[in-house]
Amino acid sequence: MAKIVATTGNSAMAYAMKQINPDVCAAYPITPSTQVMEEFSKYVADGVVNTNLVTVESEHSAMSACIGAAAAGGRVLTATSANGMALMWEMLYIAAGMRLPIVMALINRALSAPINIHCDHSDSFGARDTGWIQLYSENAQEAYDNLIQAVRISEHPDVRLPVMVCQDGFIISHSIERMEYLEDDEVRKFIGEYKPMYALLDIDKPVTLGSLDLQDYYIEHKRQEAEAMKLATPVIDAVARDFEKMTGRAYGLFETYHLDDAEIGIVAVNSAAGTIKEIIDQYRRKGVKVGLLKPRLFRPFPAEAYARALGHLKAITVLDRVDSFGAMAGPLMLEVRAALYDLPKRPVTIGKIYGLGGRDLEESHCQYVIDELVQSAASGKFREVSEYITVRE
Repeated sequence: MAKIVATTGNSAMAYAMKQINPDVCAAYPITPSTQVMEEFSKYVADGVVNTNLVTVESEHSAMSACIGAAAAGGRVLTATSANGMALMWEMLYIAAGMRLPIVMALINRALSAPINIHCDHSDSFGARDTGWIQLYSENAQEAYDNLIQAVRISEHPDVRLPVMVCQDGFIISHSIERMEYLEDDEVRKFIGEYKPMYALLDIDKPVTLGSLDLQDYYIEHKRQEAEAMKLATPVIDAVARDFEKMTGRAYGLFETYHLDDAEIGIVAVNSAAGTIKEIIDQYRRKGVKVGLLKPRLFRPFPAEAYARALGHLKAITVLDRVDSFGAMAGPLMLEVRAALYDLPKRPVTIGKIYGLGGRDLEESHCQYVIDELVQSAASGKFREVSEYITVRE
């Protein structure tokens, strides 16, 4: 039976970690993810879990300890944000390259400089090429559900890759909302007992991890990593179906909202989707056929599924809460545009950069985006590919 609570996104992630009961958790505090580890440490201190909680001197050390524990055969979780994840950078590649099923709660926060502790997606989108699977969460319920599913995804024998579960700092991490917790035994039955394929502590099956890998084999190992990413998509789908059977809550590669009969569309990730849905409802009542696609999975990027979902539209605006400086547009916009490129009649796709450093996406901004799409679809004339909004002129 579900337990209905009013709680924050950080508390929800800490509770999911308690129910998962990992063997090892290594972490270093950083705003706005600190509360995740603070609350989880209480579960450790109270003996609710039997996790070995390792408090380290930096985020680089945290991921290093996670890698060592996972290589030894343990189920491993951690949490961080922004500059903390940036300090882990080289270790993110090592975790993925060594095919270690580590799960990380990432509370999205802007990277310095200037110093900012509020939300944008420069941390996770900056890490898009590290080899980590990335799941995104609109609200606390999705963050909780995604974290539980991430364990099954990461440990699947066809995958064996680390997973980061992202939610927006402060907007979701520190806001209280209604959500449903599963029972502990339901979660543990769902994730199952972890049986590592390789473990350094298994002396009967000795392995070498992290060895020197020069021209002879490096590219073959990288191809194996790439193939694991490809295999992850059907696994993510299958895990979501099992989760729906248990909870009634359905998850896919993305969520669509009024998209099937839409003529124009918006693509936006995480908490902004909630605001956009409200404005779409307003425009729908006026007869404007606008819809939303909210990504859940960004890595691996399910390009064919995006093409099927968006290919019938006349025009699309992709909202990025991060800029890819020097590129044609933000990273989500570039991925969506590339996914649509081979369609015989592809939608016009334009990009907007919004909300950097935690600035709100307001009703007027959503109205501006939809009004522009309506006018452009009617006239066939479109403005520049990428533009900043929510910014003072």
